[in-house]
Amino acid sequence: MNLTLSAKQWVAIGIVLMTQSSRVVHSQVIAFASTPARNHAYIGQEMKLKNVLLDLQRHYGVEIIFEDRLVGSVNVASSSLDLSLPIERNLDLLLGQNGLKYKRTRKNTFVITESKAKEAMPVKEVKDEAMNLPETQATGSLVASAGQAAQMVVERTVKGKVTDEAGGALPGVSVLLKGTQRGTSTGAEGEFSLEVPDGGQNVLVFSFVGYKSQEVPVGNQSVIDIKLVPDENALEEVVVVGYGTVKKSDLTGAVGTIKADVLQERPASSLNQGLSGRITGVNVSSNSGRPGGRANIRIRGASSISVSNNPLYVIDGVILNAVDLQNGSTPIDYLNPNDIASIEVLKDASSTAIYGARGANGVILVTTKRGVAGGGRVTYDSDFSIGVAPKKLEVLNSKEFLAVEETIYANAAKYDPVGWATGTKYTDPKLKRTNPRLFDSNGNPLYDTDWQDVMFQKAFTQNHQLGFTGGNEKGTYGAFLNYRNENGIVRESWQKRFAGRFVFDTQIKPWLKVGGTLGYTDQNEKQIDQLGGGGITTMRQVLEALPIIPVKYDNGAWASNRDYPGMEGGDNPLRVASERLFYLRTQTMLGNMYASIALAKGLEFRTTVGTNVINQRRDYFAAKGLQYISNNGDASVINNRYNSWQFENYLTYNKDFARIHSVNAMLGLSWQHVDRFENQAITQGFDDTYFQFNNLGAGASPQAPQSEGTAYGLNSYFARINYGLMNKYLVTFTGRIDGSSKFGAANRYAFFPSAAVAWRVTEEEFMKSVPAISNLKIRASYGATGNSEIPAYRALAGMANNVSGVIDYSVIFNGSRNIGTGIARMANPNLQWEKTQQVDFGVELGLFSNRLSFELDLYRRKVNDMLLDAPLPLSSGYSSIFTNIGSMENKGIEFAVNSTNIRTDNFSWSTTFNISVNKNKVLALSGGSDIFSGATVIRVGEPVGSFFGRQHLGTWSTAEAEEAKKYNMLPGDVKYADLNKDGIINDNDRTIIGKGIPDGFGTFLNTFNYKNWSLTVDLQYMYGNDVLDRSIHSAEDRQGIANSYKTVLNAWTETNQNTPIAQIRPINAYYTTNNDSHKVTDASFIRGRNLLLAYTFPADIVSKLKLDRLRAYASIQNFFVATKYRGYDPEVSNSGSPFDQGFGLYDYPKPRVFMLGLNIGL
Repeated sequence: MNLTLSAKQWVAIGIVLMTQSSRVVHSQVIAFASTPARNHAYIGQEMKLKNVLLDLQRHYGVEIIFEDRLVGSVNVASSSLDLSLPIERNLDLLLGQNGLKYKRTRKNTFVITESKAKEAMPVKEVKDEAMNLPETQATGSLVASAGQAAQMVVERTVKGKVTDEAGGALPGVSVLLKGTQRGTSTGAEGEFSLEVPDGGQNVLVFSFVGYKSQEVPVGNQSVIDIKLVPDENALEEVVVVGYGTVKKSDLTGAVGTIKADVLQERPASSLNQGLSGRITGVNVSSNSGRPGGRANIRIRGASSISVSNNPLYVIDGVILNAVDLQNGSTPIDYLNPNDIASIEVLKDASSTAIYGARGANGVILVTTKRGVAGGGRVTYDSDFSIGVAPKKLEVLNSKEFLAVEETIYANAAKYDPVGWATGTKYTDPKLKRTNPRLFDSNGNPLYDTDWQDVMFQKAFTQNHQLGFTGGNEKGTYGAFLNYRNENGIVRESWQKRFAGRFVFDTQIKPWLKVGGTLGYTDQNEKQIDQLGGGGITTMRQVLEALPIIPVKYDNGAWASNRDYPGMEGGDNPLRVASERLFYLRTQTMLGNMYASIALAKGLEFRTTVGTNVINQRRDYFAAKGLQYISNNGDASVINNRYNSWQFENYLTYNKDFARIHSVNAMLGLSWQHVDRFENQAITQGFDDTYFQFNNLGAGASPQAPQSEGTAYGLNSYFARINYGLMNKYLVTFTGRIDGSSKFGAANRYAFFPSAAVAWRVTEEEFMKSVPAISNLKIRASYGATGNSEIPAYRALAGMANNVSGVIDYSVIFNGSRNIGTGIARMANPNLQWEKTQQVDFGVELGLFSNRLSFELDLYRRKVNDMLLDAPLPLSSGYSSIFTNIGSMENKGIEFAVNSTNIRTDNFSWSTTFNISVNKNKVLALSGGSDIFSGATVIRVGEPVGSFFGRQHLGTWSTAEAEEAKKYNMLPGDVKYADLNKDGIINDNDRTIIGKGIPDGFGTFLNTFNYKNWSLTVDLQYMYGNDVLDRSIHSAEDRQGIANSYKTVLNAWTETNQNTPIAQIRPINAYYTTNNDSHKVTDASFIRGRNLLLAYTFPADIVSKLKLDRLRAYASIQNFFVATKYRGYDPEVSNSGSPFDQGFGLYDYPKPRVFMLGLNIGL
């Protein structure tokens, strides 16, 4: 039937169609993270819910999908949020009170829907009395087009369900009849119902932001169920890189990222501890389990033999130099980990070259929390924990110790016949057991003290974090306070820390933004694992103290090993810990100010000023009479002052050209100045403990005060350009010129360039037909970086008045000695940077909408011009020269897998597995000669710092008596390999017997979520690393003068000859301190790093408690260790030197920690 429509009628039709089109087609108003996340506490006081959701989306780096009709008119009435919590908790608080809910459709996508699912309604028939359209009895709708009369068409209903790649319902999907304005959207359960014309070539178009659109012919189908495939281009995670940010999909380098919510899964006392196992290629090893124990970080292996191997740390743009403070601490140890919003680890040359001379060891960028627009609010987080010793080492009890002593006496004639023949050198030990304070009248011991039980304690720790945030669209602020009180599992060790930080950001003008950060930390600690004379530490005394003595006698006097005749060793460990005081107080201030000026569209100028100030004081006192530590009473005070400031300016230009070409360019310059001053005063001769270190003048024998000051500067120019073609082909060029005052006049400046390319294969048309592959990117990079972290003035001649007791410049004048000064170190005007060249090849692969993702990196890093303070012959008149002496390489593979194994409405299970394999090798040394340092060697073709010693073959048997005699040995003696076959066992028979550097390490992490519960099981592993346990020579080889390991009970006897432990004998009968393979143990391990169970309380309970959030959790850290190493823990490292990796010497045990925590929003 033909109809003639008036203009008024056509307008009416248009209004109706546009209204329906707006509801259906434009119902999805979506936002994606395309700017750096703002990681702060937030309150939305009378703010649009839509704006709050967009802010949450930026912070968490996720998709939040919603219909504008649902949230556009909703205001949030003073809802307090805390962005340190999981996003699910914040969505519960926001949506529940407004009749809304969310559904997680995949890993990083959340869909907002109404709480009660509403049936999807088809587009209604267009009716208007002004049109004078006749009514019809048939079911139909109006189909009109220009120049064509409206016709009534018979229709039928098509129903169905739309799901995601995992089979989960997708609400809010647009379902449109192709070629028309008719459509609907799916309900909360992903179901839809739509009336379509009967017959014809009907096609339904399904579209959903974040997923690829699909067209499905209707045909004769009345039920259509489809599964949408994610469009990974819709989500752009932003990563912080040096002097800017970049979309993760556009990265051409190897960069690892950790967000705050991941760090909070395993609360840690320092940033380094929090990094452990999180990122491939990053190996974290703690050198002590004491409170605040330092950790060493290696990114892709060791790169130097004498200067720092630690990465460069950059906190909110402020560079922390690798300065060594007291007790091996560094500036990063004093950053409050609770303040961290995100961490980026730059690993390859493409990403680290922007830091040039300081990027060779990798770069760790830390972004701290800031404020967010909204009304003021308060957050509070706390945790309480108990630490316990995970194990005890087996040492002799009183009965066993006395039995060993008797065996020594019985074997004395065999091993020391001359001494035995005198009749006075050895005494039957039973005759010594007459002290009534230690033995009864029959010579039986009165005590059987377990010194590990005495010294180990349940260590209570509390940690509190308070945050205040707020602001508006013009500016934000944040103030954060932290208090931590941690006790050690060994008595008399503790650490207390107070930290505060204030941040602000203000949009003064549309073109001008300024902001700043100021942080302060005051940390006090008492340490007990310090070396005394004779290598005495508290932990050594724990294992060597005699079991036959008590802690104190009845009269209150301290007991000592020396109370039993013939014994060696210091005082009992509790006295050592109580009367040797080692206090360390560190006050730090870290701050910066910035101004950002928008010069033109896409062109920004940024200027920043940053500073890092550290004041550190070490107070030491040892009471009179502590054996091997302080015979006369010692006291000292050392003060360190460290100041660093930097001034940086750079321009950034961003431009997209017709969506084909994209350019991001940056050009800048930087100045930095560092100075340090140390002074110390030492006094001896304190008869009592009254003054301690508080009045050094009270000591009878003051020493000459000492002081040292250094300063250096760095002048830099840097640039980077990122270019993208059609979002497929990516190129990055980076360059930095650094000039440092530390190096020779001829080599103070150096240029460090890099280049990288990447190909986003999944953007190619030929990949569109492979829906299983959701992401595939191939990248490669090559570049050069440097290592400038040498002490100042090493290029200059060094003055001294005494060089290691070898060169003495003092002179005798008028019968008295006068201190003189001479040139000890030769100048080296050609001294230059250590240079690192690195090539990296990487592949990123995502399958099944990234439910299964892989990342693989292959790299080779070569270090040239390694620096060493090389000794010179005395005939030169100098002791040493700092020079460039060789090269080494690291080659490795990094592999990571992330998978979502199960995901339903109420349950999910995800897994992360990663492995890092690194092979280190010295390539060249000047002159080709080995370099020795203690028990390690640097040798061409071998890993740096390999253990060097004799090959322990066991013990000589009685059947080998004649062969043993050739080496002046007896059956029962240690049997060493005669490697050079000269018939003599000496240092010429030493060889490489192990290495502390692991072959590989990684993490196996599983997370389970069920409704409001979550369970995390975090496992760590390492393999191919050895430990050289230097405690064996004292606790196993030197029987009878202190307590020993229980392994001596397996010593050689006539009936037990197949043993590695020599026959028990007097200490002066062939006692050796040789480093040998018996002291080296395979220290490969699997560790239960963290077991965490958490519960997030529902919104209704939280509301009744007048709170905005409430989360409780319980965790066990270090809940098991499986290893062959028999010491306390296989992760041992005495210092930051590559020479000392894997050295064990009476280490402070790592605790097993039971923790309870609360996250509360007020």
